Amino acid sequence: MCYDISFTVELRVLGDYFPDLVFDEQIAFDFEAGTHIIGHSHGNHPIIFRNRDDHQLHCRLMEWGCIPFYVKDVKGFARQRTSMLNARSERILGDKSSYWFKIRNRRCLVPVKGIYEHRAIKGWKKKVPYFITIPAQPMFFLPGLYSVVETPDMETGELQQLYTYTIITRAANGLMKNIHNDGDNKNRMPLFLTKELSDRWIADADLTEEEFSKILD
Repeated sequence: MCYDISFTVELRVLGDYFPDLVFDEQIAFDFEAGTHIIGHSHGNHPIIFRNRDDHQLHCRLMEWGCIPFYVKDVKGFARQRTSMLNARSERILGDKSSYWFKIRNRRCLVPVKGIYEHRAIKGWKKKVPYFITIPAQPMFFLPGLYSVVETPDMETGELQQLYTYTIITRAANGLMKNIHNDGDNKNRMPLFLTKELSDRWIADADLTEEEFSKILD
């Protein structure tokens, strides 16, 4: 799966990739990026998504680890949230009972400099970390899904919207199988999309079954 990413690029650079990108007010340009961002910490990350009100591309901070929109007790969901860091592409494509299928048109992009994966070697106590990037690309984008849940403010009691996201994974290719070769979720990898497919993923329209398959399969 994908639980470790890196993002060390200035937020302003995102505008070079998406010239019409709107930065939401709650995002600060001095956002502290990190060389090693761990999913289990459920920290905030700048996410690109299509706003449903104005249909423009927006960038806002979202917490890693989807919280379903129907959850009423966010704190009580903490333990299950670990399983929501990643979404399997197979469930988005063909499992109509899956939460991922239900929100599959809430599509987003996760900007990264690279990802980390760990390889088990027989006889070694610790796994070997690999930092995986795309050559000649200082930044690229992983496809994801996002969810919005209403939760009461701890001080005022007023309802506020909490945005959370997940990173989509698929069956690993030959190279990644050799690296991600151990654990309950071995032989998985995030999707590395071309710029064309990234643009299509966050297009202002629902995708057809054929388009979903082309992007995620």
